[in-house]
Amino acid sequence: MADSADASAQGQGAGRDAGRDAEPGARKEHAKEPSPAPAPARGAASSANPSANPSADPEDGAGAWDDGLIARRVNEGTVGEQAAAVVVETRPGTAASPAAPLAYDGPLRSRLDALRELVGLSRARLDNRTLAEAGRVLDEAAARRKLSGQHTVVAIAGATGSGKSQLFNTLAGVTISETGVRRPTTAAPIACSWSDGAAPLIDRLGIPGRLRRRPVQSAEAEAQLRGLVLIDLPDHDSAAVQHREQVDRILALVDAVIWVVDPEKYADAVLHERYLRPMAGHAEVMFVVLNQVDRLPGEAADLVLDDLRRLLDEDGIALGEYGEPGATVLALSGLTGDGVPELRALLGQFVGERGAAGRRVSADVDAAAARLRPVYVTGQRTGLSEDARDEFAARLADAVGATAAGEAAERAWLRNANRACGTPWLRLWRWCQDRHEQVTGRIQVRTPPDEEATARQRVEQAVRTVSDRASAGLPAAWAMAVREAAVRGSRGLPEALDELAGRAGLPPGRPPRPGWWPVAVLAQAAMTLLQIVGGLWLVGQIAHWMEPNLGVPVLLMVAGIVGGPVVEWSCRMAARGPARRYGQDAERRLREAAAGCGRARVLDPVAAELLRYREVREQYGRVTGVGAGMR
Repeated sequence: MADSADASAQGQGAGRDAGRDAEPGARKEHAKEPSPAPAPARGAASSANPSANPSADPEDGAGAWDDGLIARRVNEGTVGEQAAAVVVETRPGTAASPAAPLAYDGPLRSRLDALRELVGLSRARLDNRTLAEAGRVLDEAAARRKLSGQHTVVAIAGATGSGKSQLFNTLAGVTISETGVRRPTTAAPIACSWSDGAAPLIDRLGIPGRLRRRPVQSAEAEAQLRGLVLIDLPDHDSAAVQHREQVDRILALVDAVIWVVDPEKYADAVLHERYLRPMAGHAEVMFVVLNQVDRLPGEAADLVLDDLRRLLDEDGIALGEYGEPGATVLALSGLTGDGVPELRALLGQFVGERGAAGRRVSADVDAAAARLRPVYVTGQRTGLSEDARDEFAARLADAVGATAAGEAAERAWLRNANRACGTPWLRLWRWCQDRHEQVTGRIQVRTPPDEEATARQRVEQAVRTVSDRASAGLPAAWAMAVREAAVRGSRGLPEALDELAGRAGLPPGRPPRPGWWPVAVLAQAAMTLLQIVGGLWLVGQIAHWMEPNLGVPVLLMVAGIVGGPVVEWSCRMAARGPARRYGQDAERRLREAAAGCGRARVLDPVAAELLRYREVREQYGRVTGVGAGMR
């Protein structure tokens, strides 16, 4: 009776102390003497305490837990004979001393920065739904970094009847989570923390204060599992939709997870297809526990465990065997306690490393990167080759008639050379022919309507061709961005090319003349003068003004008549080289002008999109840890 009275008084004092911080209307629970239990799973249970006195002396509860959790205190004087557990509800977020925040290592920080930069560069090219998972990973990583780095949040998940709540109670050393044949038994997640300062982490999971517990106080257990925050989840295959939603939500936030399976449903397709296979990249923060092995006779437990390992390997989950990183797989019995000390030791080592949160975030980054891979990487070479650029420029030159313009310039130069160096009689005849036409030697820029339509079609075809070649091998979103940039640049391109052709055409007037032209003109004038002198001489002889002598005047006339065409033919032969160069120069100028216009309007925007894609691809390489060398 004295022991009971002491326990009751202690429980009332703890309740009075926590009652000051509790929310109005909070339910109080009082101490109840449980039956002694030698096994940890047989811990004391809590019950309501309607007799708590909030006006009692606050010093009576000076030893109550003040980290926002429901404290479970054990009367130290009755350990070994009977345990008295007190459950006190306090307001969440009232931790006495905040724990040191989590610190990510350098490589993980670099990957997170690269992922943040990647999302920023991709906002204008990818829809929000595609980037949602990456954004969630960044938000959760930032939120987790602000919280305690001395605590590791581990969730216990399993199917209906797998015994996860029983294992939860066994690890806590006290009956916290309800167990029984009624399904579903666990209707809401329950948290149990082995040390102070974990309230913000549990707040992040959305677990209310009435569902937060502390394990039975044991120096050995606290030293072994210090920093552990254990979460008992509802059944992932529960018939209640809200239970499954809670499981999915909390699994995305915890640092690690213990999957509890039983011999009957360890190969359940729902477990493997919905959870284990998608979380294969999280193997380093995963425990897979085969529970209830006490139900398997002889060597059946080893056979089932081997088959479980085989299924996990088929799911792509690396197994942490022979010192390799991966999931921990073991068999135990939450009822008899077989294998529980081994799990406790592994959990203690896992929590003591203080690296689970970073490994979880790194695995989340890997999963987000794998999901984004199709929108960044195709395994093909991308970019705009020089051949594609040259072909585009050639198509634009054909559209503006650069070749025809060069040929026209060459003909104009030859025509002017013939007119300048031809015989006077031929020039007089041509002058009479072209008397009403002004010969300038300028290229005609304007084309008939049908030729204009053909030129426009050529420009459009050139733009389509270069955009297709530039977008070849790109992921769909970036290929579409390249095509859109090419289409935007092609608007008004035919008109700009027409205007450019007019400016880049030959200057008004006659083409320039080489230095030998005056000599040819003088030679032609001399031949004409010989013809005139010879003709006048003959006329004088016929008119008897001069003595008859046909040889000299006939020779002069023949020399002039034959020499004129010879000079003209020689000038024409000599003019072919300069005329060809003149035409080529005109064609080159027009081609360069067309290429410059096409480059400014189409190729530069396309190149900018390709450069943007190259930047995001390099960022994606940093996210995955591969680097910028990936295609």
